[in-house]
Amino acid sequence: MLNWLDIIKFAKGENPKPDRYVLQLEEEWKKVLTPEQFRITRKHGTERPFSGEHCQSFDPALYGCICCESWLFESRDKFESGTGWPSFTQPVKANAVKYVFDESHNMRRVEARCNVCEAHLGHVFPDGPMPSGLRFCLNSVSLKKVKTIDSSMRLATLGGGCFWCTEAIFQQLKGVKSVLSGYSGGTKIDPSYEQVCTGKTGHAEVIQLVYDSSEIKWEDLVRIHLYSHNPTFLHPQKTDKGGQYRSVFFYRNEEEKATIEKIIAEEESNFDLPIVSEIVPFEKFYPAEDRHQNYYKSNPEKPYCTQNINPKLEKLKAQFSDILLNSKIT
Repeated sequence: MLNWLDIIKFAKGENPKPDRYVLQLEEEWKKVLTPEQFRITRKHGTERPFSGEHCQSFDPALYGCICCESWLFESRDKFESGTGWPSFTQPVKANAVKYVFDESHNMRRVEARCNVCEAHLGHVFPDGPMPSGLRFCLNSVSLKKVKTIDSSMRLATLGGGCFWCTEAIFQQLKGVKSVLSGYSGGTKIDPSYEQVCTGKTGHAEVIQLVYDSSEIKWEDLVRIHLYSHNPTFLHPQKTDKGGQYRSVFFYRNEEEKATIEKIIAEEESNFDLPIVSEIVPFEKFYPAEDRHQNYYKSNPEKPYCTQNINPKLEKLKAQFSDILLNSKIT
């Protein structure tokens, strides 16, 4: 596994030898690439954040270079960094990527290139998740899915009241690998918390989680979400008033949608009123500001946490103790 010391060593001129070389003139690249692909990969450009097709995709796949199709990254090493660009913790092998110091824009960064054809991919930083600690921040345009693979990692986006509560609940579950608070379902691009609170963006406060479907099923997540808030009121949720706090499931395919409808039909008799949660197709997710991430873990003694989140966690422990990470709520 590569770490930051390896990256610096490579960038100093000790890059590993690639398996092959693909060298072409600019005019030849222009014939096989779109103008945007050429601008980014051959002219070291950068795409707008949250605009790339691979930014929100966690489907099982191998990602290759858009120019030469050399294998570069695998979906199991992909994570939600909140930056708006696809992020990975490792390349598929040590010699897949070439590293070059980049001192443009009055900064010193490490550029990541395809080691076979020198295509610009993005940059690598030492602020990724452990154990590697690396974050390969890449342009989606530089990548293409070259092969689908069998993987159990999935993505889910759910909303039901304040995301501080929802985040705290789903962080307790076995098989949930990461939880990120944010906004989804509206029209405003990359909104702020203050903008969402006006109710004019159309966004809901949501969480986006990465989970291992071999450890916890989508059915379980749907059922837990129903009992984590009051799905018989679209909004408000207790003291949380406004459309941004609405009860909503975002589905990514028809199978997920059918499962949501099935679980609601099975559980509705346990509620005093009909379940009115929205069931809508997922489009975009925008991470919330840093101050909203890991809120309960960072502020367990705050009144909101003791008065609103703690009771929900105790209810979770009573109903779903078999799929909690620990018997003790953290």
